[in-house]
Amino acid sequence: MKSDIQKVRNIGISAHIDSGKTTLSERILFYTKRIHAIHDVKGKDGVGATMDSMELEKERGITIASAATFCEWLGHEINIIDTPGHVDFTIEVERSLRVLDGAVLVLCSVGGVQSQSITVDQQMKRYKVPSIAFINKCDRSGADPSRVIAQLKSKLGHNAVALQIPIGLEMNFQGVVDLVGMKALYFDGENGEVVRTEEIPAELRDEAAAKRTELIEAASMFSDELMEAALEEREIPREMLIAALRAGTIRRELTPVLMGSAYKNKAVQPLLDTVCALLPCPSDVENTALDMDNDEAPVTLASDPGKPVVALAFKLEDGPYGQLTYIRVYQGAIAKGSTIVNVRTGKKVKVGRVVRMHADQMEDIEAVSAGYIGALFGIECASGDTFVSQGVNLTMTSMYVPEPVISLAIVPKDNKAQINMSKALNRFTKEDPTFRCHVDAETNETIIEGMGELHLEVYVERMRREYAAEVTTGNPRVAYRETITQRAEFNYTHKKQTGGSGQYGRVAGWIEPVADEEFVFENKVVGGAIPTQFIAACEKGFRSCIAKGPKMEFPVTGVKVVINDGASHTVDSSDIAFQQAARGAFREGYAKAKPVIHEPVMKVVVETPTEFQGPVIGLLNQRRGMIVGAQDEGVMSVIEAHVPLAEMFGFSTALRSATQGKAQFTMEFAMYKLVPQSIAEKIAEEVAARKKNAA
Repeated sequence: MKSDIQKVRNIGISAHIDSGKTTLSERILFYTKRIHAIHDVKGKDGVGATMDSMELEKERGITIASAATFCEWLGHEINIIDTPGHVDFTIEVERSLRVLDGAVLVLCSVGGVQSQSITVDQQMKRYKVPSIAFINKCDRSGADPSRVIAQLKSKLGHNAVALQIPIGLEMNFQGVVDLVGMKALYFDGENGEVVRTEEIPAELRDEAAAKRTELIEAASMFSDELMEAALEEREIPREMLIAALRAGTIRRELTPVLMGSAYKNKAVQPLLDTVCALLPCPSDVENTALDMDNDEAPVTLASDPGKPVVALAFKLEDGPYGQLTYIRVYQGAIAKGSTIVNVRTGKKVKVGRVVRMHADQMEDIEAVSAGYIGALFGIECASGDTFVSQGVNLTMTSMYVPEPVISLAIVPKDNKAQINMSKALNRFTKEDPTFRCHVDAETNETIIEGMGELHLEVYVERMRREYAAEVTTGNPRVAYRETITQRAEFNYTHKKQTGGSGQYGRVAGWIEPVADEEFVFENKVVGGAIPTQFIAACEKGFRSCIAKGPKMEFPVTGVKVVINDGASHTVDSSDIAFQQAARGAFREGYAKAKPVIHEPVMKVVVETPTEFQGPVIGLLNQRRGMIVGAQDEGVMSVIEAHVPLAEMFGFSTALRSATQGKAQFTMEFAMYKLVPQSIAEKIAEEVAARKKNAA
């Protein structure tokens, strides 16, 4: 690839669910002649969008995995990554923004800045990604771009400035007025591919002039020349205005706003022009790596193909031909046949095939040089690994990975399903750092964990389709605990006499509840009633009772055992005798100490539009939730509650239906609390039934 680095743009398209990201990507590919027919995202024409290549994505009309492609426009090469909008697939957005130089934040002209737009904006901040905003769906009823611009300022704190104003709105949306060139743009032809330039309609001239003045004022903060020209009221050349806007955008101190309707093929070309004009090229962005030989001191990388290689593997995919590793090269060039080193493992890797991706098709190329995104075949690595030339020891900072919030038990139908399931789990956990799995030591079930019910649902569905692994999902079992509520004495003698030496040991003392500790053992034996060498055996005996409590076989927590007396026998006492005595003593004391069951309680934070505050509080109360606080933040209301984990299953579905899909929640472990009597009885019945089945 011998093109000019100044003419390269690596951009992401990200937004809230259903703002039209994939539809926009589809139009961009059409206008840049990468595809020759436009397909509908919802797949009504049986084809589905180019960027949604997974069967599941076409069926549901949602994006699950981010897809990469590239296209050319006005001599610029644009690498585009289309990202999912659902919070469940947040890692896909995270890893895409980590390697991009700029982004297009798509907003719905009716919905405005929604909860997920806020999340995406925070991710952009985290990686300092400059962005331009595109207000989509201006043809829908209720469209109001000026309200969305106000929200960009108030909710996201952006210095948002309009580069266009709409000509008509809703049903009458015809085109846009370009405030930089002061021309009206209309989009003719069957698919809006013919851009017609006209004079600004008379009724919009005053508004356009006022908005242009605002635009120049905002841009003049980034250019002294422009400020002088504006003060002297001179004619302002287009190049001068663009240069100032670009400077502000790259510093993330200005967000240019465009508008249009991707579905109706209107105003997508000016968006492409703006991407080329205002978003940074790879050499405009400062990328740093950490020097592992020098106490992780930051090193600034140069987008120079001649320097040693530094590249980041940001996404893995298991394709039909083996593992495909998406990489972004920050410095140097990775060519076919060259050798690179994986910094994390220190292993040398020889590069076989180098390809460039277009959704799920690929083109073989000779090399990927600095500033480009490409993919390598058959390279063993994990998501987030850094590759370098031999002799270089730099690493890129890794991505932020959120903790999973939900888990499910999955059971394979037969042996074949078991083998396929483990293959699938192996691949998914490698590809997606937010998806984890483990085998529960107590129940021996395979537990999968993820970011939400949709996340796990999609993976289970993919296991069935891509791996023919027939699995059934159970309800996740809650990790209950048991503990005691009062002090109780014990005095237990263990005697066993068979042929030869017997076993003898007596242990006496008491058992009592203790706060914030799992288990405390205290020795108050005086005068050698229990010889010192057997004290450790007593502790071991008591500890062995903690893993499965005598009441319902849940782990025991919050117990203090004190021994103050006992007896031994010169011949028959041994370690084993005292371990057995301690076990008997624990059971004797435990039964008298009124044992109870505790359950995990989660801290749940729901963000919802204020009008749904009542229904959301009702939902939480139904689930034995205790509301801790509620505050209004603008049009959103944030409700915090403590809810038992056992009641949280199915909550996301209930919440979505109660709030028209507008609310989202996060949940993390808070503490263990006593289970109410009625629930405890239910649990006891379940445990008894399970024991009966096992027997």
